[in-house]
Amino acid sequence: MLNLRSFAHAARRRPKALMALALLAAGPALAQSAPAAAPAPAAAATPPATCPAILNHTMARLQDEKPQNLCQYAGQVVLVVNTASFCGFTPQYKGLEALYARYKDRGLVVLGFPSNDFNQEADSNRKIAEFCENTYGVKFPMFVASHVTGDQANPLFRQLAQATGTRPRWNFYKYLIARDGRVVDAYSSMTGPEDRSFVREIEKQLATR
Repeated sequence: MLNLRSFAHAARRRPKALMALALLAAGPALAQSAPAAAPAPAAAATPPATCPAILNHTMARLQDEKPQNLCQYAGQVVLVVNTASFCGFTPQYKGLEALYARYKDRGLVVLGFPSNDFNQEADSNRKIAEFCENTYGVKFPMFVASHVTGDQANPLFRQLAQATGTRPRWNFYKYLIARDGRVVDAYSSMTGPEDRSFVREIEKQLATR
């Protein structure tokens, strides 16, 4: 049992010593009344795969204008096309949709970007969306109308032009992006979705992991 006079004397001269003695004496009781230790924090979630710079953009979806991060397509083979509703190449919508339907389960996605840069697009996103769905049954992702050429080009098309050295010369210009985000090549409007060498290159990229 502690001597009270010695205890008080120690308290005046050495406050820290008092604290240590008090804790020593009350140790068992404190151990019983102390709250349980907080559980260790859970391990941090695995970070998502790195998004290639070429896809690190947010664009508004055509149907409802909700923002979509293009990073969701990282790891897929991406075919980017600038489109228009009233162009001689507009029937390529049918071939693009067939290409998407044929290869989407293997990792191909077609991204359509309507543009009036060549004065052949409808004057509202609603009209464009209705045309694509009602005329060609387009199911691949489409985005709101934007510029694809010049200083006002959307950031994706600016990067595509820089990577390939060529900007869209007309509607239905095409850019193929590999799974790792590398821009494979650009294809003119004259290269249709059924072009054999074009399809072979898509199949080649789909086979690459």
